[in-house]
Amino acid sequence: MKFDYVIVGAGSAGCVLANRLSENPEVTVCLVEFGGSDKNIFIKMPTALSIPMNMDKFNWGYESLPEPALGGRRLDCPRGKVIGGSSSINGMVYVRGHACDFEEWESEGATGWGYADVLPYFKRAESWIGGSDEYRGDDGPLHVNNGNNMQLNALYSAFIKAGEEAGYPVTSDYNGYQQEGFGPMHMTVKNGVRASTAYCYLDPVRYRKNLTILTGELVDKVEFEGKRATGISLVKDGGSQRIEAAREVIVSAGSIGSPTLLQRSGVGPASELAKRNITPIHDLPGVGANLQDHLEVYFQFRCKEPITLNNRLGLLSKGLIGAQWILFKNGLGATNHFESCAFIRSRPGLKWPDIQYHFLPAAMRYDGRTAFDGHGFQVHVGPNKPKSRGHVMISSADPKDKPEILFNYLQAEEDVKDWRQVIRLTREIIHQPAFDRYRGEEIQPGAQIQSDEEIDQWVKDNVESAYHPSCTCKIGSASDPMAVLDESCRVRGLESLRVVDSSIFPTITNGNLNAPTIMVAEKAADMILEKPPLEKSNAPYWYSQIGSINSVSAPHCVKLRKKSNGIRHCVNNSPALVQNR
Repeated sequence: MKFDYVIVGAGSAGCVLANRLSENPEVTVCLVEFGGSDKNIFIKMPTALSIPMNMDKFNWGYESLPEPALGGRRLDCPRGKVIGGSSSINGMVYVRGHACDFEEWESEGATGWGYADVLPYFKRAESWIGGSDEYRGDDGPLHVNNGNNMQLNALYSAFIKAGEEAGYPVTSDYNGYQQEGFGPMHMTVKNGVRASTAYCYLDPVRYRKNLTILTGELVDKVEFEGKRATGISLVKDGGSQRIEAAREVIVSAGSIGSPTLLQRSGVGPASELAKRNITPIHDLPGVGANLQDHLEVYFQFRCKEPITLNNRLGLLSKGLIGAQWILFKNGLGATNHFESCAFIRSRPGLKWPDIQYHFLPAAMRYDGRTAFDGHGFQVHVGPNKPKSRGHVMISSADPKDKPEILFNYLQAEEDVKDWRQVIRLTREIIHQPAFDRYRGEEIQPGAQIQSDEEIDQWVKDNVESAYHPSCTCKIGSASDPMAVLDESCRVRGLESLRVVDSSIFPTITNGNLNAPTIMVAEKAADMILEKPPLEKSNAPYWYSQIGSINSVSAPHCVKLRKKSNGIRHCVNNSPALVQNR
């Protein structure tokens, strides 16, 4: 089999690439995926998100090595093993990240990936329920809506009001001008159905004559002639089968799958590959390095009023919710239940937020089990800009063997300090008057957890991954020895080989990763087809003026600035950061 472009991985990026590249009828495209169909009710129904994530059929089931700073705990690292990849099993939360994240990318050597460059691609991807403006798109494949059930539970609004009472800003659109603040959360749901990239990008074009989709195919390695990628080999019935790429091989297997595929192919740190009986083809020490992730905890309280989702977890209630969704695609079955959220800064002097909240009017785990009897609510919260770095490395040359993943969570002292702020600032928010009629006992961490040492130990014992691994094949400048890719996503030192997915991020973004991954694929598609990039955006964005705040009482006012085409000018007083008393 021979095609112009061979894409490895039909996930959040691969489905986008298959759509955009096959728009050109003059080229042939092959999309290769090990997982199977996404046509499953538990994938399609938003409220059932915890089910496919916990099924071996749809999840690669990775886990970390024992994490030194977490007492040797191994943390789950689920990745989608299905058409749509992780967009078919994730929480459907749509967060682009802060504009400064992309300015940070450019400063790290990702030339042409600043906010002005990427915003047009976010817009092209999106069909926003609120219509288009200078930040949002309304005619893209990806459907995004805005807190469709906030009015059904008073706790969603109470969370936003509590943030306002604590002195934080309220933002009407955290994916627009101002990320910082409290407001409704956005989700990738279309007409009550999960809006994965399989549903939004692949389904409408899967019958194009120039697009071939192969499922159930395990890719062993990328094939080379000298330094040029010529195709891929598949593990097939004890042997192998080759698919040739006349123009390019594009690796979109995700932040775990992409670096390990390169490593099996002989591309990576030569000394480590040799230890695993891999003949090095190209020594690139950054392949699999720079691994970053978000951590979170479930901060839980009992609720004094019986209005939470804990009373909807019985079999009868679940049956009624499911029936309503099957018949009408609405009700509690049509939401991920994360309807309000917040982005705040942990301390003075930060330019943009580094803490994220997902609010849930229930007390339960991600696997759907209740946390305790009775009613409760919780926030999923954690720092979003960790300093700790880990790595992923193949354990052997066999593609069936799971890789070695070590995140090195909480190795940086700054990360430990950030968690102390998370716990204290969260308590301050939940103890605002807006929650007085609802707030009961603090279940976890528990009111007895107060000192730095007690907080550090509780976090060490209870923190979980937010399932955002990234940055393992980063874009960087030619002078950076750890850079894997150039600014066009081409593997440095090789020909006809690119990586396009969340592994290309130089640094992790401030939020969930599905939205920026889709943006990356949209932008990379133009590069691959040698189209001119979309015109840069002139849209300003909101960030804090760098400087210290001496007072510790709330609220504060700080001057903020806009940035537009490199020109900065002050904005008058605006709501500001609250520091823990």
